[in-house]
Amino acid sequence: MARKSVLTGGDMKDAIDSPPADRPVEAEGFANRKLIRPSLNRADHNHAQTPMGEQRERPDRPERGDRHGGGRKTAPAEQTNAENFYYQKQMQSKTPMVIVLGDGEEIHGMIEWYDKSCIKVNRNGQSNLLIYKPAIKYMYKEGENSRK
Repeated sequence: MARKSVLTGGDMKDAIDSPPADRPVEAEGFANRKLIRPSLNRADHNHAQTPMGEQRERPDRPERGDRHGGGRKTAPAEQTNAENFYYQKQMQSKTPMVIVLGDGEEIHGMIEWYDKSCIKVNRNGQSNLLIYKPAIKYMYKEGENSRK
């Protein structure tokens, strides 16, 4: 089945009749290689120092970067609730407290109630006070020394 080429005027062979193109031997040999990794058990790697039968079992280490099972470290909690725990403890035990305000004024009393922005202080023989938390410099139990 020979056809005439329009450009050259010569005979053209069919693609079926043509032999396959030669490939370089190096590329073919490299492409057929497979990476084989042997499966290694920890029991197969006994050292000479440990006698037979006395194998130390050690849990497999996580992959690098996968220390906590999730890949990325989790962000720390926004609130530790330590402040709330402290107020609850002082309220339940009715601890006499000294609250020092930003201007140095000291208020003596027991914490009766608190919320996100203020605390209510019960005072003996005087009116109760509602104190905004940003106005508080520090506080301590009345029996302890002040931090002046």
